[in-house]
This record gives sequence, structure tokens and C-alpha cells, in this order.
Amino acid sequence: MAEGAPPDYSLANPDTLTKYKTAAQISQTVLEQVKQLCTEGAKILEICQKGDKLLEDEVAKVFKGKKISKGISHPCTVSPSTYVTPYTPLVSDAEEAATALKPAEAVKIQLGAQIDGFGAIVCDTVVVGAGSEVTGRPADLMLATHYANELLLRMMMPPGLLSAGTEEEKKKAQAQKPYSQSKMTQLLEKVVKSYDSNLVENTTCWLFGRNEIEDKKKIILAPGEGVKGEGLAEVGEVWGVEMGVSTGTGKVKSLPNRPTLHRRTTTTYGLKRPSSRATLSEIQKRFGTFPFSLRQLEDERSGKVGIVECVRGGVVRQYEVIGSTDGEPVSRLFSTVSVTKHGIQSLAGPPPMNIEQYKSEKKITDEEVLKILEQPLAKPASDKKKNKKKPKKKPAKKAVQKEEEDDDDEDEDEDEDDDE
Repeated sequence: MAEGAPPDYSLANPDTLTKYKTAAQISQTVLEQVKQLCTEGAKILEICQKGDKLLEDEVAKVFKGKKISKGISHPCTVSPSTYVTPYTPLVSDAEEAATALKPAEAVKIQLGAQIDGFGAIVCDTVVVGAGSEVTGRPADLMLATHYANELLLRMMMPPGLLSAGTEEEKKKAQAQKPYSQSKMTQLLEKVVKSYDSNLVENTTCWLFGRNEIEDKKKIILAPGEGVKGEGLAEVGEVWGVEMGVSTGTGKVKSLPNRPTLHRRTTTTYGLKRPSSRATLSEIQKRFGTFPFSLRQLEDERSGKVGIVECVRGGVVRQYEVIGSTDGEPVSRLFSTVSVTKHGIQSLAGPPPMNIEQYKSEKKITDEEVLKILEQPLAKPASDKKKNKKKPKKKPAKKAVQKEEEDDDDEDEDEDEDDDE
């Protein structure tokens, strides 16, 4: 790097992708452990506390001795069936602290880690107590969410990215218009309505940046009145991709629960109360601009007092607790993905769904949707190596040695491709 040049935090810098992938691996690992805790009668508060501890323990194992920030990019949250947004009750609110999971409800688990400001957030939905076979409306909900998410990822891909054929055919594919946000909503509605379900109002995907999980671009699906997104995914970007589906209308409302999830903004304001200044100071030191729960503060009760002026002054944003207006179950997925010249690469996301576990009489029949779902998300690894020259024939011993060297070279090349 040239002296005085600003640091390169783009995906063109291999270190950036390494940090995203490290954070993603932690998020995936902890998600699977937290899912095992979501059993009938388990208290949501205790699951969230254990999830945060698991995140902290895993983060402590990586980049030891390096002078970079690392920590939680999203606290562990566990949202009951009808809740849309991440939910994390407080120890000091006795009634909410006693909230326990019910059998057969669709529970959303969201969490994330960050390395040097590069956050990887993931959310998955589990049916509490589900056996080897899920039927009825829970199965409809899970299948609708899965296929809608798969469709969205494919529609977010820039046109012609995976096109094959002659140069002229590739140029023609790349000249096609990308899916607009309204077209995305239209096609996604076809998927979820196949399962007698609806998109959750204002489901939002955000462009990610360093220390920023709500950057300058956003895609809003099923937007409410007066709401619209701005921008589409481009090569070289990292996005947080959300999918929300309900077996009801998909309309949402604010719930009476106390907002406990917050995030520092870039606004400056002269706080008057000492308790407010102390709370903001702790937030800046421990969480930066990533979301946090009031229960993560050193003194939860003092934090509940200090946060009031912080929110009123706009230096901290509070996330309202949102749920379905009709009390119907909601399912959510959230993935952190990178957009590269080889396609959409999942950094952190829900694990592959076992389709056979979910039995539904409903299915997708729309030909346009089915055609998109058949498309790959990325070029197969073999396509990345087509331009390699075949080595000349050599004596057996030397040929074997050369093959081993070529294999090593291909592994390195593949890593470099992924970094791009």
C-alpha cells in the first residue's frame, strides 16, 4: 500500500473477505448451537444470554494479539411466533424475562459476529419440537419462506453475471435490465401465495459496509404506504438479505413491549444527564455502531434510564418490537452474502433446508418463477479453471509430481477467485 493511501476495505482486498468469512463462520457455528437450545419451555432470556456468551467465546479465539476491533455485530435474539423483529427481553422486566417457548411455534433466531468492523449476521426459523415430519400450515410457512429466499437471491444477481456462450451472447445477457424492486415483490408474492401465505410488510435488505449494516442502498419488499427502497446489488458489494413470510396478511404493527434493541447513530448531540453520557460512552466503547441489547450493558437498570435521552437526542436509535397485526405466525431468514464476478456467495446464512421434512399439498406452478429457481447462484468451480493450459505428457513419476503441484496451484487460484 502506498504511503498515505487510505486503507482498502473493499472485497478487492483479500483481508476484507477473510474477515467477513471469519465472522460468518462464528455466526454459523453459534446459530447451530443456539438452535439446539430452542426447546419447549425454554426461557427466551436464558437462550439469548447463552447465545451472547457463545459469540463472545468464539470471537475471543480469532485474530489474537491483533490490534483490530472484534465482537458481536448483532446480539442473540429469539422472536416468538407472531413477532417480526428481533426480540431480546431484559432481566429487570420480570414478566418478559419469564417468556418461554411454546410447542410448534415458529421461532426466529438472529445473531452475528464482526471482525474489524466487517459484520456477518444470520437468522433462521425453527419449529419448536418439530419431529422428522412437519405438516399443515407450519410446513406451508417454512416452504414458502425457503423458496422465496432462494428466488430473491437469484433476482438480486446483476444481469448476465453467469451468462455463457459467445461474447455477443454474453453482452446481450449483460444488457438486460435488472429486476426492479417492484418486480421482485411481484414474483415473490407468486411464490408465497402458492402456499397461501404473504410477504411480511417492509421486509428489508441492506447494503453492508465497514461498521455499517444499514448503508446507502436498501431493497424493500412488500413496501407499506409511502415506503420505498433505493438501489440494487452490484459486483463487489456485501448485502444483508432478509426474507419474511406470514401465513396471515403480512401486515405488521408495533407491539406494547419495551424496545430493548438499540444502535448508535452518527448524530451528535450534547447530552445533559450524567447517566445518559455514561450510557453513551459505554455504547461507543463496547458496541460501536452495531446493534446491542440493553441487557448487555454493565448495569441494565441504569442503562434503561440513560438510554432515554440518547434516543430522544437521536444519538441512539431504538428498534420497536413489531409483530403481525392478525396474530398469525411469521417466519424470517437473514443471510450475509457477497456479490462477486462469479455470482452470489453466501457468507453466513441458514443451513440448507431438508425439503423432505416438510409435507405440503401446495406447490409452485408459475413457469417464470420455476425457471428462475432453476438458475445457479454462482459459477461451478470447474468453470473457473477452463482457461488453464493442459500440461504436456511427461514420464509417469514426473507427471504425478506435476499433477500434485497443479492441484495446489488450482486451490490457490480458487481462493483468489473467491476473494474477487
